[in-house]
Amino acid sequence: MDKLKEYYISLGIDSKIYDFAAETEESLKERFNKIDLVAEQNSVKVIRAMQEAKLEESHLYGATGYGYTDTGRDTLEKIYANVFRTEDALVRSQITCGTHALTLALSGNLRPGDRMLSIAGKVYDTLQGVIGVRPEKGSLAEFGIGYDQVDLLPDGRFDFENIKNAIKPETKLIEIQRSKGYDTRKSLTVSEIAEAIQFVKSIKPDVIVMVDNCYGEFVETVEPSEFGADMVVGSLIKNPGGGLAKCGGYICGTKECVENAAIRLTTPGLGKEVGASMGATRDFLQGLFFAPTVTASALKGAIFAANIYEKLGFTAIPNSVEERADIIQAVTLGNPEAVKAFCEGIQAAAPVDSFVKPVPWAMPGYDSDVIMAAGTFVSGSSIELSADAPMKEPYAVYFQGGLTYPHAKFGIMMSVQKIVEKKLAIL
Repeated sequence: MDKLKEYYISLGIDSKIYDFAAETEESLKERFNKIDLVAEQNSVKVIRAMQEAKLEESHLYGATGYGYTDTGRDTLEKIYANVFRTEDALVRSQITCGTHALTLALSGNLRPGDRMLSIAGKVYDTLQGVIGVRPEKGSLAEFGIGYDQVDLLPDGRFDFENIKNAIKPETKLIEIQRSKGYDTRKSLTVSEIAEAIQFVKSIKPDVIVMVDNCYGEFVETVEPSEFGADMVVGSLIKNPGGGLAKCGGYICGTKECVENAAIRLTTPGLGKEVGASMGATRDFLQGLFFAPTVTASALKGAIFAANIYEKLGFTAIPNSVEERADIIQAVTLGNPEAVKAFCEGIQAAAPVDSFVKPVPWAMPGYDSDVIMAAGTFVSGSSIELSADAPMKEPYAVYFQGGLTYPHAKFGIMMSVQKIVEKKLAIL
């Protein structure tokens, strides 16, 4: 028996599961090499942006108080704008999460009487409360901002005919969610989003296009902002934070759109000028430096998971061979006990809180109980190895992250171990 196999067995992985995983992994080497090439190009892109901004050691320390002279923060935002090929960027620790970043982008650029249109179907659960699809205090609906939606076609493509019909004179902003969220649809590639942007701009050239870019950054060598998106928005505890950012979010886009969002974050008349970085700049910059290779590790883990679970007879979305648009891997397990077992396995492989057993709970912002496995260094970070699922039909679990591929691999093997032990799958 080889030493690596012996080691995994000592960690509780059955010999048959190890052999099954090793055989699957061997078949993926060529695909993993292609992911490494994307990571290399994105890494050099990030380094070049740092060099062009003349990043220096003094920028790493940040400022306090009002932040009027926070040159590190301003340099960080120049780097983000360069990486995402936009006029400006807002990158702040005061942005609490991805949903907060999206809220700032929407509320800063929409006014009473305007309408927003989602052209990729239902938005993510937490954003439904922001818009007012699910009634919440302070929603956009309370301020007289309307919402329309066009679902994707059954094959996952944009429904261009109905999108055209849905664009009204008062449609101010079009939202495109790149990732699937808690849905079993396909996530959207940059080329698909680019086609949709070109289409809506041909109908209404002045419409603002905002892309919810969460989980998609650095998966490809280009971003939606390079193809006409007026804003791309995301969280720093997902891909671009590289596992080092402890909080924060970003909005990259046109100068006007970014300034409007900044005014909503701070106050009219001050905008981006205030908001001290409070020592977060080093983590944000170093996290961005690591982000392309960390994202590559997460992608490899997702592809490994899809191949493993398809062989066990479950439906994987994306499937084992499809092109990847984000780091999320959905697996439809079909029953609640399998979902719990999967999450128990991911938690058992965690470096933090590995002894904890995840249980479903009424998580704020969701319409059903949610189970979440996340033994992470940064609380709630989903670029780190995690899995979560709403406890409702079709009982699909959403797996993402892995700062390193070995950790993602170990987590998937342990999830299989728990499911097999409970006789919910046969190897």
